[in-house]
Amino acid sequence: MEIEAAKYLAAGIAIGLGAIGPGIGEGIAASKALEAIGRNPEASGKITPLMFVSMAITESTAIYALVISLIILFG
Repeated sequence: MEIEAAKYLAAGIAIGLGAIGPGIGEGIAASKALEAIGRNPEASGKITPLMFVSMAITESTAIYALVISLIILFG
């Protein structure tokens, strides 16, 4: 019984801490991209795709945390 509770706690901590960093990082990336587009609207064609690529790479960290959390739960 205690092992099950520890698994749930560990999985929750893994996904919680693993998702907070990418969330903050994506917010900062979007903020800076919008700031740059606001200063130079002509550069939006170059900035927007790079922002999406960086957000996808950042989001992969949260997906890794989800995978680890599922391994803890069902492994």
